[in-house]
Amino acid sequence: MLVGKELLEKSKSLSKKPEDEIARECGYVGPSGRILRKSFYRALIEAKGYKLSTGGTGRPGNRSSRGRQAEFKTKVHGNGNLLIGHAYTKKLGLEPGQEYKIDLKKDSKTISLIPLN
Repeated sequence: MLVGKELLEKSKSLSKKPEDEIARECGYVGPSGRILRKSFYRALIEAKGYKLSTGGTGRPGNRSSRGRQAEFKTKVHGNGNLLIGHAYTKKLGLEPGQEYKIDLKKDSKTISLIPLN
């Protein structure tokens, strides 16, 4: 993700393009391909010299920021589903189409995934 003077120069050179394309070309894209608009706009404002309070969200590139990072926790949704997101499967190197046996341990309430290959 570009910041500071580099961000201003790059975004200015792309000023005739749509905002999402400018953000994408400046590197403000998440792992899923989603445009990180808020981070992009905050970085632009800060590059212009305005100091923003972090408000718990931090600045782009700030490692202490939590943002939408994997927290290694989840919850059972109202419909009974338990979601394991992309950040976790990516971290383990799991690929679409791979199959797993779900192993339940009722006494300890643990769930394990066992590869079927």
